[in-house]
Amino acid sequence: MNDVTSRYPTEDVEKPRIVILISGSGSNMLTIADQVLSGSIDADIAGVVCNEPEAAGVQKARDRDLDVSVIDHRGFTSREEFDVALMRTIDDYQPDLVVLAGFMRILTPDLVRRYEGRMLNIHPSLLPKYQGLHTHRRALEAGDDLHGVTVHFVTEVLDDGPNVIQAVVPVMDGDTEETLRKRVQLQEHIIYPIAVKWFVEGRLEMVSGLATFDGKPMPDTGVKLEG
Repeated sequence: MNDVTSRYPTEDVEKPRIVILISGSGSNMLTIADQVLSGSIDADIAGVVCNEPEAAGVQKARDRDLDVSVIDHRGFTSREEFDVALMRTIDDYQPDLVVLAGFMRILTPDLVRRYEGRMLNIHPSLLPKYQGLHTHRRALEAGDDLHGVTVHFVTEVLDDGPNVIQAVVPVMDGDTEETLRKRVQLQEHIIYPIAVKWFVEGRLEMVSGLATFDGKPMPDTGVKLEG
């Protein structure tokens, strides 16, 4: 007689664990968390970490019954000291993926190396264009016809890791920083969950400094979605 139970285990397979880092409103965090909670992304949000105690995203995460850790960076004497505390908090959640969702801190090389290949960031430009801050203003001042947003793997060089996916946003006549920011943010909420889903499904990896999809190197831009 066959042992049926050995072929059909009763224990659930543990889902990939995601930790999301925020500093502000947490709009991308909410978009990802809602897709996880709905089952569209087959993973668990292990925790949300924020460096701003008064950030609106803290309460929004708690409203969804997510575990939240607040680490005020002002309580540390150096960036290195803060990042040590941040790493300990992240490690307590045992993440498979760390998601930077508007986390407004420059990370130390030690922290980046610790999670390299399993840390994603979203940046409001078509990288490598406009690394750093004030991307919408810089696009407008340059007279660009196209702007956009990029999800990329995090490496030690700021906003320079391999690209995963981009959404292109046309610049309209009369655009201001705020109108352009709002249209870019709409695309952020589309492409970030896609990248997270690819990662937790095992389709997206960083191999030898390159982003790969289903085992094949991705183009330098990543997958590009035209707006």
